[in-house]
Amino acid sequence: MVRICLIGPGDIDYHYFDLLKMPKEKFDKHFNSISKTLAKTESELILLPDKGIPIEVAKKYKEQKGKKVYAAVPLSDTDFGIKHLQEHIDAKINLPKVGEQKLFDEIINTDNWYKQDMTLCLYGDVILLLGKSLGSIGELTNAFYIYKIIRKMKDNVNTNLKENNILMKAGDKFPFTVLVYMPFCKGKLSLEIESYIKKTGGQVIYIRNTKELKENIENLNKMVN
Repeated sequence: MVRICLIGPGDIDYHYFDLLKMPKEKFDKHFNSISKTLAKTESELILLPDKGIPIEVAKKYKEQKGKKVYAAVPLSDTDFGIKHLQEHIDAKINLPKVGEQKLFDEIINTDNWYKQDMTLCLYGDVILLLGKSLGSIGELTNAFYIYKIIRKMKDNVNTNLKENNILMKAGDKFPFTVLVYMPFCKGKLSLEIESYIKKTGGQVIYIRNTKELKENIENLNKMVN
């Protein structure tokens, strides 16, 4: 099954309610349906364990008997540290008939924050963009820039990054894909960003609702199995 990298805003109230003016009931409907869809399609998840929409979706996904959640963490960083992440790394949830369980099944050490921001999304087959914040757009564009280098599309620059990291999955089974969840975004990606993603060999799919999310994940799953 596909592994999906969740990226999106850290400040839920500001992004969805203040900026997008989304009614709370509408947000909750999308949020719950996204989490349920990810669990039902047996997708694996990977994310940065910080506050925001990705970790909240991951918690709800686990409550829906979701398969596996990875945390990508710059454990060796000395410039900014990870103290602000620790409570999220240690997060636990209560499951019916199971009891308390850790949210994250496995921690991937990305070394430092610079590598974290450049490579997070490469640990997924697919990126699910849940809102266009500064951090999420940075993670998205950085990933496709490195993807271009991995595919040897930058003159005189080679890397064995992917060969040395067996957990990186981008482009293994199908073109590196970003699913843009449109109810959580104000408009599509810019022409420039979308064009450069496609130029690297990646693909952009705009998702209008969770029915389309399910259909696209299932189609991608067929390429993995």
